[in-house]
Amino acid sequence: MSGFDTRAIHAGQEPDPLTGAVVPPIYQVSTYAQDGVGGLRGGYEYSRSGNPTRTALEECLAALEAPGVLDAAGIAFASGLAAEDTVIRTVCRPG
Repeated sequence: MSGFDTRAIHAGQEPDPLTGAVVPPIYQVSTYAQDGVGGLRGGYEYSRSGNPTRTALEECLAALEAPGVLDAAGIAFASGLAAEDTVIRTVCRPG
């Protein structure tokens, strides 16, 4: 993808292999079926820790913020408090 406009529309949006949908759906679920204790199915366990909709948003934001960087990553949070907690734990030391 080259231009900002193209990345803004298409980044993080691959056609769904199961349904053929070209725009990611909004997943309104809280929990996901598991393959066993500690065995994630499709990489998701609980919607607060991640879901396919949020993954698409993170990929799109990473592509917009760091065009051409293959390992670019974005992080979206379920709440503002989760974002604040992550910043504090990243910047500050315990104690």
